[in-house]
Amino acid sequence: MFEIRFHGRGGQGAVMASEILALAAFMEGKHPQSFPSFGLERRGAPVAAFLRVDDAKIGLRHAIYEPDFIVVMDRSLLKIETTLKGLKPGGGLLINSAGGPDSLGKIDGIDGNSNIAVGTVDASGIALKNGLGSRLMPIINTTILGAVVRMTNIVSMESLETAIEETIAKKGEDNRLCAREAYERVIF
Repeated sequence: MFEIRFHGRGGQGAVMASEILALAAFMEGKHPQSFPSFGLERRGAPVAAFLRVDDAKIGLRHAIYEPDFIVVMDRSLLKIETTLKGLKPGGGLLINSAGGPDSLGKIDGIDGNSNIAVGTVDASGIALKNGLGSRLMPIINTTILGAVVRMTNIVSMESLETAIEETIAKKGEDNRLCAREAYERVIF
Protein backbone atom coordinates (compact mmCIF):
# COMPACT_ATOMS: atom_id res chain seq x y z
CA MET A 1 0.00 0.00 0.00
CA PHE A 2 1.21 3.50 -0.82
CA GLU A 3 -0.15 6.44 1.15
CA ILE A 4 -0.04 10.13 0.19
CA ARG A 5 -1.10 13.11 2.28
CA PHE A 6 -1.79 16.41 0.52
CA HIS A 7 -1.56 19.70 2.42
CA GLY A 8 -2.96 22.78 0.75
CA ARG A 9 -5.12 25.80 1.35
CA GLY A 10 -8.80 26.05 0.56
CA GLY A 11 -9.09 26.98 -3.12
CA GLN A 12 -5.84 25.36 -4.29
CA GLY A 13 -7.54 22.07 -5.12
CA ALA A 14 -5.90 19.60 -2.71
CA VAL A 15 -9.07 17.50 -2.46
CA MET A 16 -9.55 17.44 -6.23
CA ALA A 17 -5.88 16.51 -6.71
CA SER A 18 -6.34 13.48 -4.46
CA GLU A 19 -9.50 12.47 -6.32
CA ILE A 20 -7.93 12.81 -9.77
CA LEU A 21 -4.92 10.72 -8.76
CA ALA A 22 -7.31 8.13 -7.29
CA LEU A 23 -9.17 7.99 -10.62
CA ALA A 24 -5.89 7.48 -12.49
CA ALA A 25 -4.99 4.61 -10.14
CA PHE A 26 -8.46 3.07 -10.58
CA MET A 27 -8.07 3.23 -14.37
CA GLU A 28 -4.88 1.15 -13.97
CA GLY A 29 -6.78 -1.54 -12.05
CA LYS A 30 -5.53 -0.48 -8.63
CA HIS A 31 -7.65 0.05 -5.51
CA PRO A 32 -7.62 3.72 -4.46
CA GLN A 33 -9.18 5.41 -1.44
CA SER A 34 -9.38 9.22 -1.37
CA PHE A 35 -10.93 11.46 1.25
CA PRO A 36 -10.50 15.01 2.66
CA SER A 37 -10.13 16.54 6.08
CA PHE A 38 -11.26 20.11 6.56
CA GLY A 39 -10.59 22.50 9.40
CA LEU A 40 -12.33 25.79 8.86
CA GLU A 41 -14.24 25.62 5.61
CA ARG A 42 -13.14 28.85 4.01
CA ARG A 43 -10.90 29.88 1.17
CA GLY A 44 -7.26 29.94 2.27
CA ALA A 45 -7.68 27.75 5.37
CA PRO A 46 -5.43 24.67 5.68
CA VAL A 47 -6.89 21.57 4.04
CA ALA A 48 -5.60 18.00 4.02
CA ALA A 49 -6.53 15.25 1.61
CA PHE A 50 -5.56 11.60 1.81
CA LEU A 51 -4.95 8.97 -0.83
CA ARG A 52 -4.24 5.28 -0.42
CA VAL A 53 -3.45 3.06 -3.39
CA ASP A 54 -2.99 -0.68 -3.28
CA ASP A 55 -3.20 -3.69 -5.56
CA ALA A 56 -5.74 -5.25 -3.18
CA LYS A 57 -8.94 -3.93 -1.59
CA ILE A 58 -8.32 -1.45 1.21
CA GLY A 59 -10.07 -2.10 4.50
CA LEU A 60 -8.65 0.85 6.44
CA ARG A 61 -11.07 3.69 7.25
CA HIS A 62 -9.00 6.32 9.00
CA ALA A 63 -6.74 9.27 8.26
CA ILE A 64 -3.18 8.66 7.09
CA TYR A 65 -0.83 9.16 10.02
CA GLU A 66 2.40 7.74 8.52
CA PRO A 67 2.40 8.61 4.81
CA ASP A 68 4.94 7.40 2.28
CA PHE A 69 4.73 10.75 0.49
CA ILE A 70 3.62 14.27 1.41
CA VAL A 71 2.63 17.03 -1.00
CA VAL A 72 2.84 20.61 0.31
CA MET A 73 0.95 22.90 -2.03
CA ASP A 74 1.69 26.07 -0.05
CA ARG A 75 5.15 26.43 1.43
CA SER A 76 3.82 28.44 4.39
CA LEU A 77 2.18 25.21 5.62
CA LEU A 78 5.65 23.92 6.55
CA LYS A 79 5.36 26.21 9.60
CA ILE A 80 2.51 24.07 10.92
CA GLU A 81 3.99 21.36 13.13
CA THR A 82 1.70 18.59 11.91
CA THR A 83 2.31 19.06 8.17
CA LEU A 84 5.30 16.70 7.98
CA LYS A 85 4.38 14.61 11.01
CA GLY A 86 4.66 10.87 10.50
CA LEU A 87 6.47 10.92 7.13
CA LYS A 88 8.10 7.51 6.86
CA PRO A 89 11.91 7.26 6.68
CA GLY A 90 12.84 6.80 3.03
CA GLY A 91 9.62 8.57 1.99
CA GLY A 92 9.16 11.54 -0.30
CA LEU A 93 8.24 15.19 0.07
CA LEU A 94 7.14 17.50 -2.74
CA ILE A 95 6.89 21.24 -2.13
CA ASN A 96 5.41 23.88 -4.42
CA SER A 97 8.37 26.24 -4.68
CA ALA A 98 10.07 28.27 -7.40
CA GLY A 99 13.49 27.34 -5.99
CA GLY A 100 15.15 23.93 -6.01
CA PRO A 101 15.30 21.67 -2.93
CA ASP A 102 18.62 23.25 -1.87
CA SER A 103 16.94 26.67 -1.69
CA LEU A 104 14.66 25.41 1.12
CA GLY A 105 17.47 25.07 3.66
CA LYS A 106 16.84 22.86 6.67
CA ILE A 107 13.21 21.80 6.85
CA ASP A 108 11.83 21.49 10.38
CA GLY A 109 10.34 18.06 10.85
CA ILE A 110 12.78 16.31 8.51
CA ASP A 111 15.50 14.39 10.30
CA GLY A 112 18.75 14.59 8.34
CA ASN A 113 19.19 10.83 8.73
CA SER A 114 15.72 9.85 7.52
CA ASN A 115 16.69 9.61 3.83
CA ILE A 116 13.67 11.62 2.64
CA ALA A 117 13.61 12.48 -1.08
CA VAL A 118 12.74 16.18 -1.28
CA GLY A 119 11.47 17.62 -4.54
CA THR A 120 10.25 21.01 -5.65
CA VAL A 121 8.25 22.27 -8.59
CA ASP A 122 7.05 25.78 -9.38
CA ALA A 123 3.44 24.66 -9.66
CA SER A 124 2.15 28.19 -8.98
CA GLY A 125 4.26 29.66 -11.77
CA ILE A 126 3.25 26.95 -14.24
CA ALA A 127 -0.46 27.29 -13.36
CA LEU A 128 -0.41 31.08 -13.65
CA LYS A 129 1.42 30.96 -16.98
CA ASN A 130 -1.43 28.81 -18.30
CA GLY A 131 -4.27 30.90 -16.80
CA LEU A 132 -5.25 28.57 -13.94
CA GLY A 133 -6.39 30.72 -11.03
CA SER A 134 -5.27 34.18 -10.08
CA ARG A 135 -1.98 35.67 -8.86
CA LEU A 136 -3.33 35.59 -5.30
CA MET A 137 -4.69 32.04 -5.59
CA PRO A 138 -3.26 29.96 -8.41
CA ILE A 139 -5.07 26.65 -8.86
CA ILE A 140 -2.26 24.14 -8.81
CA ASN A 141 -3.94 20.80 -8.20
CA THR A 142 -3.51 19.26 -11.66
CA THR A 143 -0.13 20.91 -12.12
CA ILE A 144 1.44 19.46 -9.01
CA LEU A 145 0.11 16.00 -9.85
CA GLY A 146 2.54 15.79 -12.77
CA ALA A 147 5.40 16.20 -10.30
CA VAL A 148 3.86 13.66 -7.91
CA VAL A 149 3.68 11.08 -10.70
CA ARG A 150 7.31 11.73 -11.68
CA MET A 151 8.58 11.35 -8.11
CA THR A 152 6.44 8.36 -7.10
CA ASN A 153 5.57 6.44 -10.29
CA ILE A 154 2.29 5.67 -8.55
CA VAL A 155 0.53 5.80 -11.94
CA SER A 156 1.66 6.51 -15.49
CA MET A 157 1.63 10.04 -16.83
CA GLU A 158 -0.78 8.84 -19.54
CA SER A 159 -3.28 7.62 -16.93
CA LEU A 160 -2.99 10.92 -15.07
CA GLU A 161 -3.62 12.90 -18.25
CA THR A 162 -6.69 10.78 -19.04
CA ALA A 163 -8.01 11.25 -15.49
CA ILE A 164 -7.52 15.02 -15.80
CA GLU A 165 -9.37 15.12 -19.11
CA GLU A 166 -12.27 13.09 -17.66
CA THR A 167 -12.50 15.18 -14.49
CA ILE A 168 -11.83 18.75 -15.55
CA ALA A 169 -14.43 19.97 -18.06
CA LYS A 170 -13.32 23.60 -18.22
CA LYS A 171 -9.71 24.21 -19.32
CA GLY A 172 -9.03 20.47 -19.39
CA GLU A 173 -6.29 20.81 -22.00
CA ASP A 174 -4.61 23.63 -20.03
CA ASN A 175 -4.67 21.47 -16.90
CA ARG A 176 -3.22 18.50 -18.78
CA LEU A 177 -0.42 20.66 -20.22
CA CYS A 178 0.38 22.05 -16.76
CA ALA A 179 0.68 18.53 -15.34
CA ARG A 180 2.98 17.53 -18.20
CA GLU A 181 5.16 20.60 -17.64
CA ALA A 182 5.43 19.90 -13.90
CA TYR A 183 6.34 16.28 -14.69
CA GLU A 184 9.24 17.55 -16.78
CA ARG A 185 10.34 20.37 -14.44
CA VAL A 186 10.21 18.81 -10.97
CA ILE A 187 13.62 18.85 -9.28
CA PHE A 188 14.56 16.07 -6.86
